[in-house]
Amino acid sequence: MTNPRNDRRPAIARIWRGRTEATKADAYAEYLYEHGVKPLAEKALGVQMFREDRATESEFVTISYWESVEAMSRFAGTDPRRIHHLERDAEFLIELPEGVQILDIVAVTGRTGEAGA
Repeated sequence: MTNPRNDRRPAIARIWRGRTEATKADAYAEYLYEHGVKPLAEKALGVQMFREDRATESEFVTISYWESVEAMSRFAGTDPRRIHHLERDAEFLIELPEGVQILDIVAVTGRTGEAGA
C-alpha cells in the first residue's frame, strides 16, 4: 500500500531557525523533536531538524517540505510565515524568532531521503 503523502513531490520548503544557550541545547533538542518535529511530520511531506553547536550557543534549523503554499497554510494558518511558538520556546530560546523563511524548491538531485541512502 502506498502512502499518499509520499506520492506528492515537495515544491516548498519552510525553514525555521532558533538559538539556545549551549547549556540548554540537549534539553531543547529533545523538546523540539517531541513537540515540534513529530507533530509537523504528521502534516508535512517531510521534516528535517539540524543542530549546530558553537562555543556558547546552539542553533537549530527545522525544514519542512510541502507540495504547495495552500497545503502549508492548512497547517500554519492563513499566513504561513507566521511563527507558532511552542509552549516552552521562551524558556529555551535566546530570542523568539519573528518569522520563517519560505523557499520554492527549484531542483532536487541525489538520493537524499531514500531508504538506505
